[in-house]
Amino acid sequence: MFLDYEIPGDYSRKFILSFFNLRLNTYDHIFTTITKNMNEILNTQLMHPRDQITMIIGRIYKRGLTTTSGGNISVIDDDGSIWVTPSGVDKGSLSPTDIMCVKKDGTIVGPHKPSSEFPFHKAIYDIRPDIKAIIHAHPPALVSFSIVREIPNTNIISQAKHICGPIGYAAYELPGSNALGVKIAQQFSKGFMAIIMENHGTVLGGTDLVDAFQRFETLEFCARTILYGKTIGVPYYLTDKQIDEFETQIPEAFPEMDSVSYPSSEREKRMEICKIVHRACEQGLMISSYGTVSTRWYDNNFLITPTNVPRWDLQIEDVVQIKDGKREPGKVPSRATWLHQEIYNRNPKINSIILTQSPYLMAFGVTQSLFDVRTIPESWIFLQDVPSLAFGSHFQGSTEIPAILSTSNPAILIQNDAVLITGDKLLQTFDRLEVAEFSAKSLVMSTPIGRMVPINNQQVEELRKVFLDK
Repeated sequence: MFLDYEIPGDYSRKFILSFFNLRLNTYDHIFTTITKNMNEILNTQLMHPRDQITMIIGRIYKRGLTTTSGGNISVIDDDGSIWVTPSGVDKGSLSPTDIMCVKKDGTIVGPHKPSSEFPFHKAIYDIRPDIKAIIHAHPPALVSFSIVREIPNTNIISQAKHICGPIGYAAYELPGSNALGVKIAQQFSKGFMAIIMENHGTVLGGTDLVDAFQRFETLEFCARTILYGKTIGVPYYLTDKQIDEFETQIPEAFPEMDSVSYPSSEREKRMEICKIVHRACEQGLMISSYGTVSTRWYDNNFLITPTNVPRWDLQIEDVVQIKDGKREPGKVPSRATWLHQEIYNRNPKINSIILTQSPYLMAFGVTQSLFDVRTIPESWIFLQDVPSLAFGSHFQGSTEIPAILSTSNPAILIQNDAVLITGDKLLQTFDRLEVAEFSAKSLVMSTPIGRMVPINNQQVEELRKVFLDK
């Protein structure tokens, strides 16, 4: 970062401003290297089970949610064949040819042994024909709950109750044993789609592998948010009534356009949105079940992510065009579209918005603890002071959020729901999100070693004069 450079003697304001502006002016060039393998965005649900499994276990491993040897995934075919990760093969380098197939008659096809936990996968499929995919892993936060024998309260964030459903609990049994399979299957027979395994980890089912991964990621996010929240304060949970009120107030989708066009400028912004969403998922700044990104196209017209599309799997054609208060035909935009429209209407200098959940920021969002960005100069310059608003301030019809946001107040926290970041170019907005999450992480990590000493008012005013008052 530019502020890490030491400038001897009486530093030059012009030099620092030039460095700062250089960073802003390079956003367009950086877009070409945002993500890898963006030439072809695949529809996960149309992939072969072995390719789905390889991709999902790769996501889990790269995000640090399992180890080289830990965890297993399976998918059951329409013909009853079960595709499953192998035993004793590095989870960080699995290829589709490593994935094993256990036929309905018990025949094993593939170069390895099926996972040692295969018995409980089969037991779940036998008792729950509606479940078509299973994920078992040892993600750190959920393991923390399993070893103290508690179940995370998913009312910590707004959408998790409906994504995860009620959570079951399976008492300890020897890994790989039939007894463990019986215990787990008993829990799934009660209707659970997710369970905590005592002194072991978690196992989740889904109608397909995308559904199972979304549930897995959301449950681990809940656990992390609770743990980080407890580090800095006391987490507050939403009541079932508050969650129901949130679902009830969600507005109907905008009316459809009669016709739609896709000029080059519009297509370019679609790609930008997909790149940022995928990058946010890879960095843990967004999860499958939550995250809205939009960017102004021209005037008050904009492009926005859809609803009910897992964020990891967002494709260019999923992005929704909003023009003259109407939506692209045949598509359903984010449920927060009305809020994005109001922000653009009221703030002509705001050209992009990210609404997401990231674990360290949400620790402040669920505890009502002060998110003090006066940690290092960069944090305050990029974010200034970040207000925290009550749950419900984002409900349809509320004007509190659009009225607060501005170029000098680009970010807010919505309690038990999200962080909302705004900016000019979309990469600048994403940069602010990264800075905000890093700042929150530093604050959480500093809590056990002492009280944070913020940059003082005089130092803030110096930063304001040098970097903001132009």
